[in-house]
Amino acid sequence: MGSADGPKADETDGDTRKARDTAVSERRFRFLVAGYAVSSYGTFLNMVALNLFVYETTGRALAMGLFMAVRLASGFVAGLVVGGLLARFSAKSIMLWANVGQGAVMLVLILAPDGMLTGALMAVSVVIGACGTLFMVALRSSIPEMVGEDRRAWANSLSITGRSLAMVAGFASAGVVVSLVGYTAAFLVDMATFVACAVTVALLPIAGGKGAGGSAPKDSKDSKGFKGSKGSKGFKGSESSEDSESSESSESSGGSGAGKDAPAAKSGRRWRPVAFLALAAAPGMGLMVALRGVDAFGSSSHNAALPIYSMSLDASNPAVFVSAFWCVWALGNIGAQQVIQRYAQRTGRSVGALGFGYGTVVMSAAFIAAFAGFPLAVTAVIALIAGAADGLTEVAYTSHLQTLPATLRGHAFGLSATFENLGFGVGMILVAAALDRFSPLAVVGWSHGAAIVVAVVFLLRVAGVRRAERTGLRKEEAVEGRPDRGDRDGAEVSRG
Repeated sequence: MGSADGPKADETDGDTRKARDTAVSERRFRFLVAGYAVSSYGTFLNMVALNLFVYETTGRALAMGLFMAVRLASGFVAGLVVGGLLARFSAKSIMLWANVGQGAVMLVLILAPDGMLTGALMAVSVVIGACGTLFMVALRSSIPEMVGEDRRAWANSLSITGRSLAMVAGFASAGVVVSLVGYTAAFLVDMATFVACAVTVALLPIAGGKGAGGSAPKDSKDSKGFKGSKGSKGFKGSESSEDSESSESSESSGGSGAGKDAPAAKSGRRWRPVAFLALAAAPGMGLMVALRGVDAFGSSSHNAALPIYSMSLDASNPAVFVSAFWCVWALGNIGAQQVIQRYAQRTGRSVGALGFGYGTVVMSAAFIAAFAGFPLAVTAVIALIAGAADGLTEVAYTSHLQTLPATLRGHAFGLSATFENLGFGVGMILVAAALDRFSPLAVVGWSHGAAIVVAVVFLLRVAGVRRAERTGLRKEEAVEGRPDRGDRDGAEVSRG
C-alpha cells in the first residue's frame, strides 16, 4: 500500500508543479504583451505623427515617401541579420535594446535643433524600422521557450490582440494628440511607450535566443515558470512538438528534415546560409514565407488605395471612412483572436498551415470586395471579415514557423520579415504608380489577386503532401502486418 501510494503522490506533486509553472509563465507573458501593446501604440502613433511632421517640415510629399522607404529598408536589413543576433545574444537583450534604441532616437529628435531636423528624421526612420523588426522577430521566435509548445497558439493570439488594440488606439488618437498638444508632446508620449516596454522586458525573466533549442539564457536562470518546467514542451522547444501542430508541420514541410539540419545550423556562423537552410529543409515552409511576402505586396495596395477611395466617397472629410474601416477591421481581428484562443484552449490544437492558406484567400477576397462600391453597411461587414481572416492568418503563420527547431527559428522569422518588408516596399512603389492610371478596385484586385493565386498553389501543395503521407502510412501498416499475420493478412490490411 505504501509503495503504491508513493508514485501517486509524486504524480500529483508533479501535476501541481506543472500547473503552477504554467500559470506563472502565462501571467508573465501577459505582462510582456501589455508592454508590447504599449510600445505598439507608440509605433502607430508615430507612424501618423512622424509622417505629418515630415511633410510639414519639408513641404514635400516626396520626402514623406523617402522617410517610409528608409524605414522599410532598415526593416529589410534587420530581418537579414536578426537570426545571427539571436544565435549570439538572448532574446531578452535584443528586445530590451530594441526598445531602448527607439526611445533614445525619439529623444534625439525632440532635442535636435532646426538645422539638424532632416538628419534626425532619417536617424529615426532607420532606428524605428530596424528595431521594430528586431523586437518582433525576437518575440515571435522565442514564444515556444517562453510559454511551451502547447501554448504557442494562445500566446500568438494574445500578442496579436494587444497589437490590434494598440493600432486602433494609435491611429484614432494620433490626430487628436498632434492637434491638441503638438508634435513635441506626441514624440514625448511615443518615447515614453518605448521606455515602458523596455522596463517591462528588463523586469521579466525571458527565455529564448542564443541559438539553443532547449537551454535557457544565462540571464534567466530563475525563470522556470516563464519558460515552462524542465519536463515541459516549452522548455524543450521544437524537439518535443508532439501535439497536433506537428502533423500540420509535416504537411507543409514534407517531414522533419528541418530538425535533422539543426546541428548544421548551429555550427554555421553566417546568417544567410542558415536562414535559407531553414526554408530549404522544409520546402513547404519556403512557399509559406513566399506567400507571406506576396500578401504584404497585396497589403500595400489597400493601404495606398484607401485614402483615394475614401476621397471619392466624401471629398470634404476623407479621414472618416479610413478611420472607420480600420476600426471595424480591428474589431474583426480581435474577435478572431478570442475564437482562436478558446479553440486552442478547448482542443489543444492550433489552426495550422491550412488555416493560413484559407485565411489568406478569404482576407484577399474581402479586401478586393471592400473597393467594389457596396453600401457602407455591407462594406463594414466586409471589413469585419477581412480583419477576422487577417487575424487567423497571423496566428496560423506565426504558430507554424514556431514548429521549426530553435536553431533555425530565428533565421526563418528574420527571413520572413525581410520578405514582408520587401513585398510591402516594392508594392508601395508599384501601387503608387498604378493608382495614377487605374481605379483603386483594379489595383487592389490584381495585387490581392496575386496573393490568392499563390495561396491556392500553397493549399494544393499541402493537400498533395497530406495525400502522400496517408498513402505512405497505409503501405507501412501493410508491411508491418506481414511478418506476424502472413502475406494474406498483410494484403487484407492493405485493402483496409
